[in-house]
Amino acid sequence: MNGADTAWIIVSTALVLFMTLPGLALFYGGLVRARNVLSVFMQCYAIACLMSVLWFMFGYSIAFGGGSSSLWGGFDKVFLSGITTDTLSGTLPEILFFAFQMTFAIITPALIVGAYVERIGFGLVLLFSGLWMLVCYAPVVHWVWGGGWMAEWGIKDFAGGIVVHTTAGFSALAAVSSSAETSSSSNMSVASGPLPDDPYDISQKRERKRGRESFELLNQARSPHNLRKRQR
Repeated sequence: MNGADTAWIIVSTALVLFMTLPGLALFYGGLVRARNVLSVFMQCYAIACLMSVLWFMFGYSIAFGGGSSSLWGGFDKVFLSGITTDTLSGTLPEILFFAFQMTFAIITPALIVGAYVERIGFGLVLLFSGLWMLVCYAPVVHWVWGGGWMAEWGIKDFAGGIVVHTTAGFSALAAVSSSAETSSSSNMSVASGPLPDDPYDISQKRERKRGRESFELLNQARSPHNLRKRQR
């Protein structure tokens, strides 16, 4: 074990986690309407919790298991089976390597939140994120970082451009396309007629109308004609 490597990865683990909580949550919260900011916060927080559990249960084993397949790592490390405080991964304690990789398993599905924010419900967000991490993200991690077929071709990904950003980007594009098709088909199935107004927009319109009426009354009171009447 190398002490300098261990210390730096501990710091890096904390920094990557801060990128999601609160970094990504605040960033996406600033892109939505005010009434949906709390929803974005909770989605990012819930994804962080869920991905931590799934990475511990199956994700780490799929990505970095000791299986002979070049497509996935197998189930020999589920629930961190066989990993102790003395187990090493290179020059690092494997439990620290597990935590460091877990932060990337957290932030990657959270990146996709920006594609379907305000489009799908909270439960569907967790269902999609959990399945996506296990079926899409973890195998790609094995391909590139876990000694899979892309690593055998000599492909190296030092900054997560393939594992994190490419997978999240294409998945976000697919999510936007599918949600757009779903919304358009649902709009076609709805009977023709005006859609119901948003209650928030209705209240805003009422406030603007009251403001215009108050402004008109104030102008009428200040008009020269009304002033002459008061002087008489």
